[in-house]
Amino acid sequence: MQMKFRRGLLRPGALAVGIAAIACAAAALAATHMPPGSAGAAAMAGLMDICTTRDPAEAGFAAENDAAMTKMMAGMNIKPSGDVDRDFADMMIAHHQGAIDMALAELRHGGNEQLRRIAQEIIVEQQQEIAAMRLALGQPLPPSAPAPTQVGRM
Repeated sequence: MQMKFRRGLLRPGALAVGIAAIACAAAALAATHMPPGSAGAAAMAGLMDICTTRDPAEAGFAAENDAAMTKMMAGMNIKPSGDVDRDFADMMIAHHQGAIDMALAELRHGGNEQLRRIAQEIIVEQQQEIAAMRLALGQPLPPSAPAPTQVGRM
């Protein structure tokens, strides 16, 4: 999803930092309602570690990376279908999409040009592997779209 920003009103980076701040506020509120020692409390404690960072760019990266990891792990947690090939592909597609999402976070927030180039390569390669797995299973491919490798730092 691409968002358009009017010049001077809101920079994309400000949006990421704002979203991170909202996520941190929600985590703080949720933590007050979790039973101590529960899985939910442990998850909120991890998110609160992200929220206590002093660098807003780091908080934005950490929040995006945490969301990517959570989405990836949920996608890999499949119910066996009885078809090993399909199960493998479903889990690997979620895994590869997680790598793409993490690489996009690096492109948005990272400053090391060598790592940014690696992140671009990860996006292209993982998209190609997802397409190859879908083709191997006879699944339709999504419509063609340019690889989102030119994401600028915000």
